[in-house]
Amino acid sequence: MENGFYKRPLPSPPAIDFHSSQGKKLFIEAIQSGTMEGFYRLISFFQTQSEPAYCGLASLSMVLNALAIDPGRKWKGPWRWFDESMLDCCEPLEKVKAIGISFGKLVCLAHCAGAKVEAFRTNQSTLEDFRKHVMRCSVSDNCHVISSYDRSALKQTGSGHFSPIGGYHVGRDMALVLDVARFKYPPHWVPLSLLWEAMGYVDKSTGQQRGFMLISRPHREPGLLYTLSCKNESWVGIAKYLMDDVPVLLKSADVKDIEKVLSLIVTSLPSNFGEFIKWIAEVRRREDGDQRLSPEEKARVTVKEEVLKQVQETGLFKHVSAFLSSANSCCRNLPLLSHQDNFPDIAASVCCQGAEILAGISSASGEYCCRETCINCLKANGDNLVTVVSGTVVNGKSEHGVDVLFPSSQMKPGCCCSASSNYIGIHPASNDVLTALLLALPPETWSGIKNENVLLEISSLVLTENLPTLLQEEVLHLRRQLHLLKRCQENKVDVDLGAPMS
Repeated sequence: MENGFYKRPLPSPPAIDFHSSQGKKLFIEAIQSGTMEGFYRLISFFQTQSEPAYCGLASLSMVLNALAIDPGRKWKGPWRWFDESMLDCCEPLEKVKAIGISFGKLVCLAHCAGAKVEAFRTNQSTLEDFRKHVMRCSVSDNCHVISSYDRSALKQTGSGHFSPIGGYHVGRDMALVLDVARFKYPPHWVPLSLLWEAMGYVDKSTGQQRGFMLISRPHREPGLLYTLSCKNESWVGIAKYLMDDVPVLLKSADVKDIEKVLSLIVTSLPSNFGEFIKWIAEVRRREDGDQRLSPEEKARVTVKEEVLKQVQETGLFKHVSAFLSSANSCCRNLPLLSHQDNFPDIAASVCCQGAEILAGISSASGEYCCRETCINCLKANGDNLVTVVSGTVVNGKSEHGVDVLFPSSQMKPGCCCSASSNYIGIHPASNDVLTALLLALPPETWSGIKNENVLLEISSLVLTENLPTLLQEEVLHLRRQLHLLKRCQENKVDVDLGAPMS
């Protein structure tokens, strides 16, 4: 027999094994008192963490699936589903695999995944508040609690751990911990006061106490067309530039018109800005060259097309387009335009990223390369066009056909493959991407502009209330992401969680 461990005996007391006779009795009594309503959805999506340090990722993906939050991208095959491998927007998976994830970073992940989150450390809450929150999520199935605690307080082996709370027994004041390390311990009941004590232990990696988070469905779905990416470490500098440096630049300069405002912001953009804000694309495997769109794919891409159209109809977009066109013709060295608008490179990169998403690996892995690419423009609904970038990607072991769907605008139906010299620029254009991000900047960004006429004009152009409803929601989503990234950059997400984050 090989060395290793096969499970661990559950220290009891203080815990009570869920499938023991006493555990079953507690379960039945809790059902009868109505405090197991959240259990049924959670147990339907109960999973075992796939890596020893993935307890946070497993807990979160389990809860997101239980809440039926749509990830907006495919996991494997045709299925959209949350998996640990997809939760990498705030911390590289390799790092989580090696050392785990902090309480604050898991809160970031929950936000990035589109959930509403209320997070509390034990020094910012009370046992009674914790009990009320557990009770609230136990009598309904529209919110769930994830606890971050130290195992040693429960006489278990190991230290920091995450797991969802599956229910509550009022009479015994005990919580049911659905331990995602099922290879180690089974689900078990623990005294709520002891779990509270275990959450009060300090996480040595952050110097902060642990805590708990309430996760529920958002009032709206996450971004439809745009998202901010922090997979690359460069996001720290970009977030700081947008949130901290731009207001200072605008305050210190004497800008006379909107073009000068745009020039001031764009010419100082970090060189890797293009990696920060991206379009959310639809990714699928290509089967037998069939490029027909399902009704669901048509509907989603049509909504993306509407968001894009609303961006392009804003007054700010017209100013941005005119400025970038002028900048390009004058051959200015703008970071936003510094990448080669070369279709083969862009399409190959898009298809490789799509293959990595479908394979459930980090987009920074570099495991795939693209052998050939082709672009088709297909009709989706009526006269609306959908750009289908098709590619054959290889990873040394096998090859896959990948389709990436984009909404199209101002394009004609046709096909363009990498063997041709007449390339069609279908990648997200600099003008609409920059417009969306400028709209998402906090309103106070512009307050330092000295010229009153310019201040009034730019304030009117970026006023969220002036935008169509769909675009308003997209802009507010990006603004929340920016705010969250700034807090991550300042490490406040690990030290300043007193207020609910929603």
